Amino acid sequence: MPINMDPGFQFCFVLSLWRMQQNKLAYSQFIKDEAKHLGFMFCGIAKADFLEEEAPRLEAWLKKGMHGEMQYMENHFDKRLDPRLLVDGAKSVISLGLNYYTEDAQVDASSPKISKYAYGTDYHHVTKDKLKQLLEVINEKIGEVGGRAFVDSAPVLDKAWAKKAGLGWVAKNTNLINQKAGSFFFLAELIVDIELEYDVAPTADHCGTCTRCIDACPTDAIVAPYIVDGSRCISYLTIELKNEIPKEFSGKMDNWMFGCDVCQDVCPWNKFSVLNTEPSFTPPPDLLQLNKKDWDEITEDVFQKVFKNSAVKRTKFSGLKRNISFLKSSKNN
Repeated sequence: MPINMDPGFQFCFVLSLWRMQQNKLAYSQFIKDEAKHLGFMFCGIAKADFLEEEAPRLEAWLKKGMHGEMQYMENHFDKRLDPRLLVDGAKSVISLGLNYYTEDAQVDASSPKISKYAYGTDYHHVTKDKLKQLLEVINEKIGEVGGRAFVDSAPVLDKAWAKKAGLGWVAKNTNLINQKAGSFFFLAELIVDIELEYDVAPTADHCGTCTRCIDACPTDAIVAPYIVDGSRCISYLTIELKNEIPKEFSGKMDNWMFGCDVCQDVCPWNKFSVLNTEPSFTPPPDLLQLNKKDWDEITEDVFQKVFKNSAVKRTKFSGLKRNISFLKSSKNN
């Protein structure tokens, strides 16, 4: 503020700054309240800026080939680290968490297993719809706000932004953990072109000396604390990998045919998980009832019926059959 500013103008200037700050506080609280109303478990806000700490980590991870066949991870390196390259005029990253935890389980314990997150309707669609509703409400209340919604569909480092927004810490299994609710939740973002009140990220890492996730990983994918070799992860092998599953993983898949929950199931912080209240995440009646024989003999018609709106369709019928066959052959060898 200029030293020789007229006292009257000086007062107006200070008042204007105060009102701007009050608006940011009010808008931020409104957004968090609306997010809760839409069913999000968490909402935090960070300044849209370059992710300086993540840049060398991402570069090293890619150079070591830990992304396997996920070639798309090599694309848009700069955009992954700077949201301002994704959204014109981006000033704020609104990070949200949507709970999917359930105690529902497949009836036949010998059946090939599906990760909890894929029991219900594809989370991409459910979460994206909620984000669109939130952006619409923001526009109605605050005015014309430019922004984009992201749910695993663009080069956004969601865990880094969730950490910056104060939702939790990135654990040794590289999942984001919230001290009050564990890690069974989806992450999503709204990147918008208005300034908001930014949350202060927690600095504490509450993993301590615990290594349960590292010790329990069936394929030794957690090669060191906070470093996951994606090319060894069961989720990658059963979903992202398009070629045949390497024979070295025979007998190490822990009977997972789509995704894997091992490192989350053993995490002590997930004792704080609470049941989700999202109707879309309720599994279809047939899914949990299928036994081992049903899965071994599954047809494309059954696949299309059971997984009509499911994230499992990502692996396609041929991919799921490949996974089931690999598990079966592993047991026979």
